[in-house]
Amino acid sequence: MTTPKISTVRPFSALIAACWKEPYSRQRLLKDTIAGITVGIIAIPLAMALAIASGVPPQYGMYTAAVAGLVIAMSGGSRYSVSGPTAAFVVILYPVSQQFGLSGLLVATLLSGIILVVMGLAKVGRLIEYIPLPVTLGFTSGIGITIATMQIKDFFGLQISHMPETYVSKIQTLFSALPSLHPGDTLIGAVTLAVLIYWPRLKLRLPGHLPALLAGTAVMGLLSLCGYHVATIGSSFTYQLADGSQGQGIPPILPHLLLPWNLPAANGQPLALDWQTLSALLPVAFSMAVLGAIESLLCAVVLDGMTKTKHSANGELLGQGIGNIIAPFFGGITATAAIARSAANVRAGATSPIAAVIHALLVLLALLALASWLSYLPLAAMAALLLIVAWNMSEAHKVIYLLRRAPKDDILVMLLCLSLTVLFDMVIAITIGIVLASLLFMRRIARMTRLSQRGAEEGVLVLRVNGPLFFAAAERIFDELLVYAKDNPIIILQWDAVPVLDAGGLNALQRFIEVLPEGRQLIITDIPFQPLKTLARAQIQPIEGRLSFYATLPEAFHALNMPDCANVSK
Repeated sequence: MTTPKISTVRPFSALIAACWKEPYSRQRLLKDTIAGITVGIIAIPLAMALAIASGVPPQYGMYTAAVAGLVIAMSGGSRYSVSGPTAAFVVILYPVSQQFGLSGLLVATLLSGIILVVMGLAKVGRLIEYIPLPVTLGFTSGIGITIATMQIKDFFGLQISHMPETYVSKIQTLFSALPSLHPGDTLIGAVTLAVLIYWPRLKLRLPGHLPALLAGTAVMGLLSLCGYHVATIGSSFTYQLADGSQGQGIPPILPHLLLPWNLPAANGQPLALDWQTLSALLPVAFSMAVLGAIESLLCAVVLDGMTKTKHSANGELLGQGIGNIIAPFFGGITATAAIARSAANVRAGATSPIAAVIHALLVLLALLALASWLSYLPLAAMAALLLIVAWNMSEAHKVIYLLRRAPKDDILVMLLCLSLTVLFDMVIAITIGIVLASLLFMRRIARMTRLSQRGAEEGVLVLRVNGPLFFAAAERIFDELLVYAKDNPIIILQWDAVPVLDAGGLNALQRFIEVLPEGRQLIITDIPFQPLKTLARAQIQPIEGRLSFYATLPEAFHALNMPDCANVSK
């Protein structure tokens, strides 16, 4: 197997590596077909549920799974990833669809695809690794909480005409609407949820999504015989065909080429594609691109661990970008690699991106053959499906482990990111989380830099600097040196344990030399390459009687006409 270079940017890299550079046999095709069908069964209800949660009709989720799933599988850099609508995007997409309508959401998706392509061409794939675990865990858990909250309305059949934008207002509205709880919807949701929870214990190869939805639909059928009517996809969504005829539920037609900005905006009119609209959508598109990059690359890393393979990070970003550029022209909303579906793909025996292609084709087939049947699915059952997705996304076991075992700084970062994601939005959470994590990390590293005394004899004090001399630590170190300089005419500093000297450390050294009392001298020895290079670039020269440099500690002793100091510890 050929391992892709980390720095390469090559479209179709996974497809070429898996199906061209390696022999592709009938046996592999059979394995990919079985895996593709398995994932397709999972993707069909999830795609519809996620589209509804994002504020658009369910067929647009299926268009996304089909078009974006096919394009990204062929053009991306991870051979096992399955892409489509994911739960992580719901908290971003729902406000956009409410404010700008389907048209604005598709234009934002198009812009996010362009940003992803730029990120791939700029080779920033490895930069995602610099986002700390407490930050990613915090905002994914926060997204899980938000998604779960959004499902309460349909799960219990609550009568709410308009859901507020802020999280606190949502909770207040949900509590106020509890008296309108519908027993039929609640029973359907509870049965579907119970099947989803207990199905894995049966250890069957068939995923639990389809049996759970069938169980929920069966309960709906029984309730209808008793005179109970519950909300379904068919009763909640309508569509209009090209000939002007209208229908209920999901239209039995394939996605077709369209211009995203010509679709209705929130006011029912075509989107005004002007600078004001683009300026409003660009920050959202950037959020989509960043989240898509994080989600897809985290998924690729997980799959690498499961299969002992190596993905192309920049190639995956490029593929994600191409998919999100093409999908909106066929009605597809924002897509990225889905960890749960991709992991199911691997467990089902996939060997190449062909499995994800077959999954996309199965979704297209379902649109043609099963559209009328899918319209009978109850919304409470779809809400139960998303509750399980939200629970899995929250990674509660990891949160609990981090709360019990991690340093307090990491716990603070995670809780802050979680709270900001729930109360405000993901972009604010990630931005503040990364800044805070970086500051806390720098404080931690700065505390590691310290002075250790190695010996003293005849007015000569030998000290060793342990750790990097960077802006967060250098001032403190040289302030301590000033205290030592009052009682010791000559201070020898060993820098053999100084891996880094930055501009802040250099500035602190220069100021120390300036304020060093008369008659005092600083000698620096054992300078590693990077600090030596920094001193040379800054043209730091020895100053007679104040500053000297020597290659080793014995050379410094020799220059001072001193024998090797017996009191200096080895």
